[in-house]
Amino acid sequence: MRVLFAGTPAVAVPSLDALVDAGFNVVAVLTRPDAPLGRKRVLTPSPIAQRAAELGIEVIRAARVDADAIAGIAAVQPDVAAIVAYGGLVPPDALGIPRHGWVNLHFSLLPAWRGAAPVQRSIMAGDDVTGAVTFQLEEGLDTGPVFGTLTEAVKAQDTAGDLLERLSHSGAVLLAQTLSAIDAGKAAPQAQAGDVSLAPKLTLEDGHLNWAHPALAISRQARGVTPEPGAWTLLNGQRVKLEPVRLRPDVSGLAPGAVELNGKAVLVGTGSHAVELTRIQPAGKKMMAAPDWARGLASLDSVVFE
Repeated sequence: MRVLFAGTPAVAVPSLDALVDAGFNVVAVLTRPDAPLGRKRVLTPSPIAQRAAELGIEVIRAARVDADAIAGIAAVQPDVAAIVAYGGLVPPDALGIPRHGWVNLHFSLLPAWRGAAPVQRSIMAGDDVTGAVTFQLEEGLDTGPVFGTLTEAVKAQDTAGDLLERLSHSGAVLLAQTLSAIDAGKAAPQAQAGDVSLAPKLTLEDGHLNWAHPALAISRQARGVTPEPGAWTLLNGQRVKLEPVRLRPDVSGLAPGAVELNGKAVLVGTGSHAVELTRIQPAGKKMMAAPDWARGLASLDSVVFE
């Protein structure tokens, strides 16, 4: 079976590898154009483009699936298209090209968390269990019938990056199994059932911690936005980046946003009990251990996060 693979970030690479290892004829990959990275803003191919080059697979670069991209897709004559975090919508003219349509690997238990940031929103909402599904892509936002499902427990200290890493590998196996079933004529997708929730793309503001919120909510928020766009707060009007915090239910009475050094622990008050900072990156400096940052200050008496 001739497969077009659409994807862009590193989280999609295990799926591409799984399809190649399973013996599918991946005739081309569709990915986003090279993007400037690093302080020098060097144009860099996407992780999928880099892996495709290593595998000797044709690369179609497109910021969106426009007429040129559609022509490129049609030219490779795919029987099916597999899509994992491509980063753009697939219009009707492209959906109809492969005879088996497009199969999307999505990192949630649909219809929960339809959208661009399902893992992040799941952690921020405090879900205990999430997972991944393969489904038939259609015009609606993640609304198509489901081929297969897997579940994954959300661990207490999981960041979005941690959870996505695990799901990228288990989901790759699910995707290969789904395409094998389609090729064998044994796939039987089922309509989605259950409560719908949405997972819009994260913005920088989603990482701004509100210290008046309860400690558990702050912890979930920080873990959900790590590594991107990252948790942050304001100190003297400047943005300070933070890594996920530890819950300290044994410490209360600290005003929201107030910072104190308790032994070797740097604590911040919230709307409930305190949290402990792990690592912090002040404006213009490198990320460092929170106690090292605190020791470098003359005093914490007037330090208040906003």
